[in-house]
Amino acid sequence: MSRQPIYLLVFLVLALIKCSSAEETAQRPNVLFILTDDQAYWGIGYSGNEQLSTPTIDRLASEGARFTNFFVPTPVCSPARASLMTSKYGSEVGITDWINHHWDGTLRGPEPDLGLDPQYVTWAELLQLSGYQTALIGKWHLGINQEYHPTNQGFDYFMGFLKGGVQVENPTLEVNGRDSIITGLTTDILTEEALSYLRSVERDKPFLLSLNYRAPHAPWWPLRAEDYDQYKDLNVKFPHPDYPNLDEAEVTRRTREYYGAIASLDRSLQQILNTLESENLDQNTIVIFTSDHGYNIGHNGIWHKGNGHWILTKNPPPSENIPSGQRPNMFDNSLRVPTLVKWPGVTTPGTEITNTATILDWYPTLLDITGCDLPDSLSLRGRNLTPLLKGEPPAQWNQNLYAEYSTHHQSRTHMRVFRTPRWKLILDFLNPDRHELFDLKNDPEETNNVYHQAENHEIVQVLHGNIIEKMTEIKDPLLNYVNTDLAR
Repeated sequence: MSRQPIYLLVFLVLALIKCSSAEETAQRPNVLFILTDDQAYWGIGYSGNEQLSTPTIDRLASEGARFTNFFVPTPVCSPARASLMTSKYGSEVGITDWINHHWDGTLRGPEPDLGLDPQYVTWAELLQLSGYQTALIGKWHLGINQEYHPTNQGFDYFMGFLKGGVQVENPTLEVNGRDSIITGLTTDILTEEALSYLRSVERDKPFLLSLNYRAPHAPWWPLRAEDYDQYKDLNVKFPHPDYPNLDEAEVTRRTREYYGAIASLDRSLQQILNTLESENLDQNTIVIFTSDHGYNIGHNGIWHKGNGHWILTKNPPPSENIPSGQRPNMFDNSLRVPTLVKWPGVTTPGTEITNTATILDWYPTLLDITGCDLPDSLSLRGRNLTPLLKGEPPAQWNQNLYAEYSTHHQSRTHMRVFRTPRWKLILDFLNPDRHELFDLKNDPEETNNVYHQAENHEIVQVLHGNIIEKMTEIKDPLLNYVNTDLAR
């Protein structure tokens, strides 16, 4: 697809945006957006996980605002990242599962030409065109063709990898437009590149740096001794120790290595925050720390994310659409992510925000905090979080969550979710025997499916209606070919 019509569209949109003068532009805040990969809400110390030490992440939480109910609409990499960049659901942009660039061992096979269509204007494009110098370091996973490249989606500079994964050590990364093998551990390499960028960035105009780590995505090994040694002998406390046939040895091994990978992130964050201070950038830089989705290790008998795998010594039998060993899910541990915002002079240190928010909300929020009005021509699904960050929450704030995930690689599902603070309904329109209802008030860990209990029939009907209403609103293609009537 030619980029010319898309650039014309962007400029037309930009013409409708209120932008600052040159003098005001220099005073607009810098944005450092740190996106980790596969980091659960429980994968941080301040969440209450006493076995995990994340002193720098905890420090950032104490210096800014932390969200305790922040979610993604799809608990897997590519659709979540598409939602981040466009403020639209994955089903709206044609990305409903992780993009497979090379692996034949899936149900659908490789998708070499799939990516984020340039017709969707990203917030990075708008910040770029409004005067920001923009860079993305790390993971993209929204297409490998040139039309999908980060430098055609709003970033002046890119160093990292376009596919979903890369080696933990000595990775092949794109540097100055060419693939090169870089010696070292990937987390450290990306951190050093970010530090170099911060030290060399132009000071007469603001910057946006999106630092998209690979960690703590599996595999985790090798790890630096200083990161892993504190956990190598950890007596892991299992989240659900009584789950039948739980493979305790695997839960232990994976948890220790996962914690080691998180330790490498925490150490890297310390370097980054220290460099912001030494370069006198800290007082005019908004630091955002979050992840693309959550994770499970032993929770409800699984490991991984929304496309989960059993971590048992004996797996349940497979079904027509769910192969042996697979457990696709929409548990909160897969959907909920750590989210911190340090906005010097604005966010009150130590603020806890309990309002429900999602990765869709970053688009309007970033436009607002960088001084650009949101044009009416842009249709976004997210909400502006600025009032929450300023300690001025609106009188009315919808605390419900809608989520979706149609798996088509390891399994075949069409999961749609409506979550209130009390109830959570998960419907799988392709596999109705997998419908789930959880009473989050009495069962926050989602261990007891009460979907078939007669006394819950009415709430199921209400939440089912909410799901259909949302699917209709976003024109979910699923409505065209799957029976969405409720069968009980």
